[in-house]
Amino acid sequence: MTQAAIEGWEFFSVEKSLQNTVRVGLVCAEPVRVAPSSPALQQAMDEEAARLRKNHGGKLPSQIEELQPARALYKAFGLDPTRHRPSSEALLRRVLKGEDLPPIHPAVDINNLLSIALAVPACVVDPRQVTPPLVLRAGRAGERMQSMRGDFDLAGKPLLEDAEGPFGTPITDSERVKIRLGVEEILLVAYLPAACDLEAQARATLGRLLGATGVGVLVADGVTV
Repeated sequence: MTQAAIEGWEFFSVEKSLQNTVRVGLVCAEPVRVAPSSPALQQAMDEEAARLRKNHGGKLPSQIEELQPARALYKAFGLDPTRHRPSSEALLRRVLKGEDLPPIHPAVDINNLLSIALAVPACVVDPRQVTPPLVLRAGRAGERMQSMRGDFDLAGKPLLEDAEGPFGTPITDSERVKIRLGVEEILLVAYLPAACDLEAQARATLGRLLGATGVGVLVADGVTV
């Protein structure tokens, strides 16, 4: 997946019925540092957890204003956000329970930081395992994928699909595209509710996180119309 392809968006589309519901931001970054979590990255994770506990401690998800756009996005798909939680909300719930953000892989850690900072679902995938064109669409009856949670029903859920089939949702992603040791380039995807203008905030937040932690260098980015 080349930088020119990222910048030109030749490889990505959003199903017409969803274009007024959700926008998608994609980022390509390299090289990605695969060493164990650095002090700077761990500090960023600890600081973000502390900020969230200070701002939202003692609140229910339904009382946190920043979570409502992602919840509304789920409801637009006919999903109950308390049953199938957006990944951003699931992360925030863990933090508010007093759990730390565990270091997993620098690319995954940056993705999680961006997700909870913006309060939107985001995922990071190995672009070597993705075959364009990509599309965001609603899952059809009977569709399933082998996710990082096991066999996963995709019916009615927003999903990302490539030439080989579905590989991601705002809830969980497929085993096929997950980040493993040795990955030196990443594709990060953020699901941005169309009701919110988060493009500038997303770019600024990601730039701040990459600059502070040294995980990788931004190659290209963009947001679907």
